[in-house]
Amino acid sequence: MADEIFSYEPATGARLWSGRVGDPAAEIADARRDWPKWAAQPLTARAEIIRRFANRVKQDSETIADLIARESGKPMWEARNEVENVVAKIDIAVKSYADRTSQRLVEGAHQARNALRHKPHGVMAVIGPFSPSMQVPVGHIIPALLAGNAVIFKPSEKASAVGELLVRTLHDSGVPTGILRGVFGGPEQGKALATHPGVDGVLFTGSARTGIMLNRYLVDRPDKMLVLEMGGNNPIVVWDTHDIHTAAIIVAQSAFTTAGQRCTSARRLIVRDTLYDRLMGEIKTLAGRLIVGEPHSNPAPFMGPVIDNETADAMVESFVILMTNGGKVIRHMTRPIDGRPFLTPGIIDVTAMQERPDIELLGPLLQVVKVATFEEAIAEANASRYGLCASLIGGTAAQYDQFWANVRAGVVNWNRGTIGAALAAPFGGVGLSGNHRPTSFYAADYCAFPVASAETDQLRASIGIGLRPMAEDADASPMPLAMAR
Repeated sequence: MADEIFSYEPATGARLWSGRVGDPAAEIADARRDWPKWAAQPLTARAEIIRRFANRVKQDSETIADLIARESGKPMWEARNEVENVVAKIDIAVKSYADRTSQRLVEGAHQARNALRHKPHGVMAVIGPFSPSMQVPVGHIIPALLAGNAVIFKPSEKASAVGELLVRTLHDSGVPTGILRGVFGGPEQGKALATHPGVDGVLFTGSARTGIMLNRYLVDRPDKMLVLEMGGNNPIVVWDTHDIHTAAIIVAQSAFTTAGQRCTSARRLIVRDTLYDRLMGEIKTLAGRLIVGEPHSNPAPFMGPVIDNETADAMVESFVILMTNGGKVIRHMTRPIDGRPFLTPGIIDVTAMQERPDIELLGPLLQVVKVATFEEAIAEANASRYGLCASLIGGTAAQYDQFWANVRAGVVNWNRGTIGAALAAPFGGVGLSGNHRPTSFYAADYCAFPVASAETDQLRASIGIGLRPMAEDADASPMPLAMAR
């Protein structure tokens, strides 16, 4: 039926969830009606409800992790990590709101006060990705609710089951049903939600293409808050290091965790020519040892499938295009299970390619570029319209300072991979990776706006210049010129 939507387990192909396609306009109307009551509550009351949500997630952690694993295909160990991060984000969100939006009072002239407070925007639309299907939406929803906004949440159509569970858990924790609404559907519902005049802000995580479309849709609505958290063509640079084995582990983790489907996954490995043979030998061997399997397999897999067969087909096609346009295969990407979207890690040297595609290939595919100088490495890292994250493995402190100062990215790491950004730090990118609205610890900045006030308990005013003397009649007409003489 056209009014139904389904979600499937990528590892098995089984139908996991079904529901009705949502009506964004109806949900927005409900939220606008109930929002003033929520905004009028004390912050402490809203924070208490949010903390109850954290406790409920802890209690149901295994059930939640199981659903995340089944719907995304990621291994259970990784789904459990996601649930732990959801819980951790709650305390961080409360601390962040207090830190970023604290009330300030400063004594002014004549016993006046200059006050700074923050107000919520109103009704916020949160449009989430399929991975991480709970952690990322929580990073928008919780700060928005804390600030006093109502939220309309549209999960990815490929993560509807987890999206419904998230909405239900928040309601069970005490968030009023009119304040948090769920809308299920595809791009049509997302567009209707984002462009509705009753929505005061759009908090989006997903592809650069969709983010650019949202930016165009809202070009004549400068009053509407727009937060774009998009993907990356992320570089990881390996320079002088004696520990080639550990460097290879960091690269493999960055490129292949979550089957390469994180926005922070390393897409491009830039390596010094003198390290190339040893490093690529280690990475190739390690990639061949990675277990690819179903979420609940025993032994536990390192990575599961990509989200669907369409994605798997596109990744294999991309590998072939790179190979036929000058790429040198280091490790072939294969489909180990017919009819299912499992992929083995693919590695290809694209140094000799005349034109390298600057796109986000959302899967376990690592492109390798060999360079001779550190300046070449930085230039290669910046050879992208994206700018989410970048990592330097090895090198000296002075080289890291040079890397940090010159590389274009919102997250810059040294001797750490590109994935696993700190929850208590701002997170966001530049270029096609974001619009300078970092999330995580800085999420409060786009969930409430500052209001400056000058205040005093008594009326005080005077006009000290530009008045006629009291003896003159300010209402009298000017004398005729003849009389004035």
